[in-house]
Amino acid sequence: MAHSATKLDVTIEKLIYGGDGLARLNGQVVLTPFVLPGERATVETMEEKPGLVRSKLTELHEVSGDRVDARCPYFGRCGGCHYQHADYEAQVGFKRAIFVETLRRVGKIEPPEELPVIAAEPWHYRNRAQLHIEGTEIGYLEARSKRLCGIEHCPISSPHINLVIAILRAMLRDTRWPRFVRSLELFTNEQQVQLNVLQAARPVARRFFDWCAEAIPGFVPGALDYCAAGETYRVSGGSFFQVNRFLADLMVERALQNAAGQWALDLFAGVGLFSLPLAKKFAHVTAVESGSGAARDLRFNAERAGVAIEARQNNVDQFLAALSAPPDLVLADPPRAGLGKVAVRELLRLKPAAITIVACDPATMARDLAALIAGGYKLGKVTMLDLFPQTYHVEAIAQLSR
Repeated sequence: MAHSATKLDVTIEKLIYGGDGLARLNGQVVLTPFVLPGERATVETMEEKPGLVRSKLTELHEVSGDRVDARCPYFGRCGGCHYQHADYEAQVGFKRAIFVETLRRVGKIEPPEELPVIAAEPWHYRNRAQLHIEGTEIGYLEARSKRLCGIEHCPISSPHINLVIAILRAMLRDTRWPRFVRSLELFTNEQQVQLNVLQAARPVARRFFDWCAEAIPGFVPGALDYCAAGETYRVSGGSFFQVNRFLADLMVERALQNAAGQWALDLFAGVGLFSLPLAKKFAHVTAVESGSGAARDLRFNAERAGVAIEARQNNVDQFLAALSAPPDLVLADPPRAGLGKVAVRELLRLKPAAITIVACDPATMARDLAALIAGGYKLGKVTMLDLFPQTYHVEAIAQLSR
């Protein structure tokens, strides 16, 4: 609803999932981005709903000792980062607190006393970037907006992505550039780079990609090979792969810790990041992936690695519903929506000895874990990974046993 902006004086209690700081005033929750716990601030209301006010920061009166100068000139405008104003160690602490609080609030789960956090280099870590284009500008969208924030470089993206951004900026000023391209994606292994057109008013001609091959060092027209966890993975355009180039190895190592048995089931397998290492620990591995491109990559990767993986292109719910025997281990790396009711119900019916969940959303993870625990599973090790430094996103691995 429309409202006139009001100035409010608030004290920030804590950060919440989504990047905002939370304050309470006159029985209302006030959410403000780019603040830190303990800070006193004047904020201006932007949007009001019953019990909730969204606001923007106008003035800081008391500054947190964890506050630092943002490294990126676009921070605060670009919608990509949320925490560059906080010291990195503090960021990790805030995320851990949010994760623990979400497990308690959403799942009514008491997390293990030992909850390690795996973190790495907090800058230049992203191997993938989705860029928007308007006229001769290229960049990211502003926060909660469709407006473009044009950029010259991105400090969380890898050196090769930044090199390509600079080249694309020059290409945009050339008459050969197809003006109907609205967004594209870059994915790199630091030697080669893949460019996928995501949005365009009409198909892009072959000559555009020929020009990219001339202008962009390491440009590959199709799939590229990505090395991680001691394996080599073919990743085609549109196939999912983890975006943190420093943490994929540790992620696989932690997810497969103590994994043993005859038969492992890898759900939402992608191109096989977990399937290939699982095949060295289990006599039989079944990998389930719904995307046709990723499923093709998965089969290719298994064959090239010389490991026997039964790759099934199928919907996870349908696959589980048709299964009658329990695997020894189920490893699941679902999208943000989590496993969901059907998959959880089928897992409780099958009763595998062990389940490992790799999750990128703490709320859906808490919901799935609560249902599995209620169905007879015991929560073992939980590890948080900071795959997305400078942002509010949280990744975690939870290991359950019957």
